[in-house]
Amino acid sequence: MGRNLMVRNVNEEVVFALTQRAAANGRSVEAEQREILTAALKRPRRRSAADVLASMPDAGEDVDVDVRKG
Repeated sequence: MGRNLMVRNVNEEVVFALTQRAAANGRSVEAEQREILTAALKRPRRRSAADVLASMPDAGEDVDVDVRKG
């Protein structure tokens, strides 16, 4: 069983966009809110740029990718 969540003071443009998105997806505004929250909170966390760079294998020398060489 879920719990109730109330969001107050939402910008009119956001409410309109949510209403349009819900209609486009054939859902109620409430169902669209649930879908947005679920998608946002269940996606994998983004890795930092430092983590991505640290995970890259050593693949040669810097001169191999030097754009200044002619």
